[in-house]
Amino acid sequence: MAKSTTIPLDAADRRILRALQRDGRMPITALAEAVGLSATPCQRRVKRLEDAGVIASYAARISAARVGLPLQAFVQVALESHSEEVAERFHTALAARPEVIAAYTMSGEMDYLLHVLAPDMEAFGEFATRALLRMPGVKETRSSFVLATLKEAGEVPV
Repeated sequence: MAKSTTIPLDAADRRILRALQRDGRMPITALAEAVGLSATPCQRRVKRLEDAGVIASYAARISAARVGLPLQAFVQVALESHSEEVAERFHTALAARPEVIAAYTMSGEMDYLLHVLAPDMEAFGEFATRALLRMPGVKETRSSFVLATLKEAGEVPV
């Protein structure tokens, strides 16, 4: 993943970003009114923020439980080796697994942290034993299961 560079944001940019994080489908006229700008300058700012990669994408937030994926797990993974070849093979195998909705390279004892969704414990066990533990270079895993969500992933504090 490429290193990020910070771009300067003024107060109007920050108001735009906060509003779009709450409602990414907001029409430009409503957005402009909400942030105290006229439509044309607001549209130009949104375009600049998109082009600069500050606004990375627009998406709907889906309830995993409501679509049959109520089990959430966070899985720590350690690799046998830190060679570039092993890591690349692991990354490729991981990218092919739709139940892994997020993956992070970590510091500390374990190399990766995966956020995994599954319909039930049986399906998670199948993923863990027949897919994850067989991925290239995987030496060890530790799984923790979400019992309750206290705070969802939210807005970036801009």
